[in-house]
Amino acid sequence: MNEWPIAEVARAAGVTSRALRHYESVGLLRPSRVAANGYRFYGEREIARLYRILSLRALDVPLPEIARALSDERSLVDIMRAHVTALEERRSALERRITAVGKTLAALEEGKTMDIDDVLAGVDDSRWESEVRARWGDAAWEEAQARRDAFTDGERRADDERSRDVNAALRDAAARGLPADGAEFQALIAVHHRWVGDQWGRVPDAAAYRGLGELYVADERFAAVYGGADGAVAVRDAIAVFAAARLPKAVVCGRS
Repeated sequence: MNEWPIAEVARAAGVTSRALRHYESVGLLRPSRVAANGYRFYGEREIARLYRILSLRALDVPLPEIARALSDERSLVDIMRAHVTALEERRSALERRITAVGKTLAALEEGKTMDIDDVLAGVDDSRWESEVRARWGDAAWEEAQARRDAFTDGERRADDERSRDVNAALRDAAARGLPADGAEFQALIAVHHRWVGDQWGRVPDAAAYRGLGELYVADERFAAVYGGADGAVAVRDAIAVFAAARLPKAVVCGRS
């Protein structure tokens, strides 16, 4: 059986020996054997496992999720096949963004008026990453991204269309000056709340949902989705009414 020392594995993998020892300490990757002098060696099975770890890390999967994914102990061939599929999905997503940006650019050069959703269609969702991580934690962002990564192309298009519809309905309600506590606006907010829960992978409690409404007002990029500052304020106010009337102060099984 082929076997390689830790220094050679670290060099070939582009990581440090310390990183490999960290993977060992958290139970991700153990050496095939440890020599009497403490040197660690890795066999083909361990290299297959390391390949999977590194491919998942390249996709920004957190270590706890990687540990769960590694439990099936697939072969190196299976791991590489899955990695190729994931890379192809990323390439497809990039090609869609290139197409969207190209269409938007052409329309703007022709002087056409465009909906804000169309303008931002080619922008990666990671533009929201820092806000999400800061307000709701790393896990919130990573879970949302994992949800998107698991979609087929058709499911992703359907999810994008749903997002546009939900936000367009709120933008329209704000533009029409509907009262924040009125039945029509509140029905739309209920749909929005369900949509947010699906995006987050958990049901937002009152505090989290109100915080999201405040973010819509505070960040002009979010406000633009609702037609600008005035629209964002209207949506925020409607969210506050909904949260006070229909949501618990905290979800026991969720993050606070």
